[in-house]
Amino acid sequence: MDDEQLLRYSRQIMLPQCGIEGQERLRQASVLIVGMGGLGAPLAMYLAASGVGKLILTDDDQVDLSNLQRQILFATTDVGQPKVDAARRHLEALNPEVRFETYNKRLNGDKLAEVVRGVDAVVDASDNFVTRFLLNRVCQLQAKPLISAAVIRMEGQVSVFRLDQAESPCYRCLYEDTKELAESCSESGVIGSVVGIMGSIQATETIKVLLDIGTTLVGRVMLLDAERMEWHTVKLSKDPNCPVCS
Repeated sequence: MDDEQLLRYSRQIMLPQCGIEGQERLRQASVLIVGMGGLGAPLAMYLAASGVGKLILTDDDQVDLSNLQRQILFATTDVGQPKVDAARRHLEALNPEVRFETYNKRLNGDKLAEVVRGVDAVVDASDNFVTRFLLNRVCQLQAKPLISAAVIRMEGQVSVFRLDQAESPCYRCLYEDTKELAESCSESGVIGSVVGIMGSIQATETIKVLLDIGTTLVGRVMLLDAERMEWHTVKLSKDPNCPVCS
């Protein structure tokens, strides 16, 4: 690690939970981020700034003017551009040491399995149950940690599923796959800063998973009611009848 890197990451390196060894561990790590919207924007910024070596960004959408209220990675000049291209450009400016791989499409099938197989963690920043259930299944099959969050209106939730550990519950233990469509922020609205809070927590939990430090949200779902600014934590046990992980 050269002098410039030591200076860039000095505040992390000072932490006994990280140090130079931990920083090097982050540099060697790779993370898949699914969705570059309100959650994906802040968490990608924090993971890039922290020095995660490789970030794989996936999103099939373009930057829209209505995104800018909460998707803080983008600028007005990015409107009309593919989100992954605009995200990569801004993240490279933030930290040119990070390597990027981008997919301007929704990954599925063999390609998704291939990408997940090659990373250390998957972060679900999507906005629909179909993608969430799919990622859960693939991460279970590939034994990869999954860090998941969701936000609607002024409410958020976040959890970690250590699908590389047999005792961990999975996303399917939390929600039954009823094939029903979930509400979206385009239909119900959302406060941008609430999405930023949850995305920041996802980034923190991802770094903890990569460094193997602290106590992550495995077996717990943390819920935020931002209107009252109240946090609640709900325990989540492995479902013995779960069709995915049991």
